[in-house]
Amino acid sequence: MSGTKLYEGKAKILFTTDDPHILLSRYKDDATAFNALKKGTIANKGEMNCAIASHIFQYLEAQGIATHFIKQVSPNEMQVAAVQILPIEVVVRNIAAGSICKRLGLAQGQPLKQPLVEFFYKNDDLGDPLITDAHVSMLDLATPEQVAQLKQLALDINHHLQTFFERCNLILVDFKVEIGSDANGHLLLADEISPDTCRLWDKEISDPTARILDKDRFRQDLGNVAEAYQEVMKRVLAAIA
Repeated sequence: MSGTKLYEGKAKILFTTDDPHILLSRYKDDATAFNALKKGTIANKGEMNCAIASHIFQYLEAQGIATHFIKQVSPNEMQVAAVQILPIEVVVRNIAAGSICKRLGLAQGQPLKQPLVEFFYKNDDLGDPLITDAHVSMLDLATPEQVAQLKQLALDINHHLQTFFERCNLILVDFKVEIGSDANGHLLLADEISPDTCRLWDKEISDPTARILDKDRFRQDLGNVAEAYQEVMKRVLAAIA
């Protein structure tokens, strides 16, 4: 049973519960891109992303990655641990795509020599700018110890997600995660892992447009967005079973 609405973001709403240490996360069908300049809806996205995230959180927990996930309680809702989200979006890139191609002149689809971890300042008014460790320190966004933990955690998550999505016959191009600090100061993977936050390409398809199974289909008006999410969910659930 949900209580008071604490926060509504682009993709989820957070509610209080009877336990102050547990929140209810309700996934929405809303879709946004380009810092919410483009808005729309994707049919049943909330239910699909909730199912995908629930299963992947459980998989990562089994690999030793601490997450905020507690349990899925309805098709589009899960209980999560209450955490203080660090104002840093952590992005891990395995293949060049999206903004890094514009920033550095890399070719779309170019494999990177090693996974690249980037930090972005979580601030919609500023457009979530790319920041360095020095910026993190200057803005007091995280301690040096937390920065080191964030980088290692991001790489560990990337390793396990690459292994998992390989089983799904998907290529993990890149992904964004948000990390929260619990009441004891422990860092937990929060937010979600889904086609909203990951670039996922079908491993068996070479066509650069047809292989896209993530929110880029919405960003780039490629069509069949809900079908792409449905395909990812089908593969994730089959890989977990």
